[in-house]
Amino acid sequence: MSGAAIAGPDGVLRCPWALSTEDYVAYHDEEWGRPVHGDDALYERLCLEAFQSGLSWITILRRREGFRAAFADFRIAKVAAFTDADQERLLADPGIIRNRAKIEATLANARVLAEWAPGELDELIWSYAPDGASRPAPATLADVPAVTEESTALSRALKKRGIRFVGPTTAYALMQACGLVNDHLADCAARGD
Repeated sequence: MSGAAIAGPDGVLRCPWALSTEDYVAYHDEEWGRPVHGDDALYERLCLEAFQSGLSWITILRRREGFRAAFADFRIAKVAAFTDADQERLLADPGIIRNRAKIEATLANARVLAEWAPGELDELIWSYAPDGASRPAPATLADVPAVTEESTALSRALKKRGIRFVGPTTAYALMQACGLVNDHLADCAARGD
């Protein structure tokens, strides 16, 4: 596989990673790379990207509803109020990834974010969106970076404000998923304008 956009069974050109499962096709076509705003929505994506670290995204995608149920739909104020008993419940929940460090970071991050002003997380994350005209559309997967100057700076800014489990690669995955950058391949039907 060259890494260029390829046609799926429906004849539509897509990024090659999107064609391995129906779950990926739907995620690619309907969500990935589309702008996400709102503190709770961005907190959810930040948490899920952190949980994905070291795993395949399909593992997280298929457990997303379990994560939402376990973490009160990622409403920052609710998660910030979770107790030690809630943490133990999460560590025993088969519907999520039961990684102690990632669960602790998710709870700690909610407590930090609960102290921020409404809209502050959204504003901070989106302030690192690069100028879309500054980078050409990737022709192949080899043209898609794993880390950029912006993701490194976003990671640094979040860590400085007390957010855990958000390295430059995780920050870039967040930027891709939430539409801060458009990494759909040049010939991909989902790329848009």
